[in-house]
Amino acid sequence: MSDVPDPTPYERIGGEAGLRRMTQRMYALMDTLPEAAAVRAQHPSSLEGSEQKLFEFLSGWLGGPPLFTQKHGAPMLRARHLPFRIGMEEASGWLACFHGAMTETVEDTELREFLWSRIEPLALHMRNLQAVPLRWADAQDA
Repeated sequence: MSDVPDPTPYERIGGEAGLRRMTQRMYALMDTLPEAAAVRAQHPSSLEGSEQKLFEFLSGWLGGPPLFTQKHGAPMLRARHLPFRIGMEEASGWLACFHGAMTETVEDTELREFLWSRIEPLALHMRNLQAVPLRWADAQDA
């Protein structure tokens, strides 16, 4: 039995350098992927601040330094995203960018599967628009 703890996902991704590589690639993809157009439109012209905040959040979330919490307080992700109109198109675009960046920059297959199994439901939880608007008046006429 070993007293050496298993490496954290933060360590497995390559620490600060590996995580920075992934988040920078993600936001580069957001600027280029056609399927990311709706989510890109929700961001300021420069993606630098958004990339930095995601980097800070993921650092703590993956077991590294809790940079986001130290700088901004509790993440409260859903509350922080409520001012933005996020439907399936925006969530899918964001996930396409994350998946592409993760696939290109994270060599560890198990780590990719672990990240995806947690990031996909988290991103879908950020949606605040119904996939199909429901209008009771229309439903009563049917």
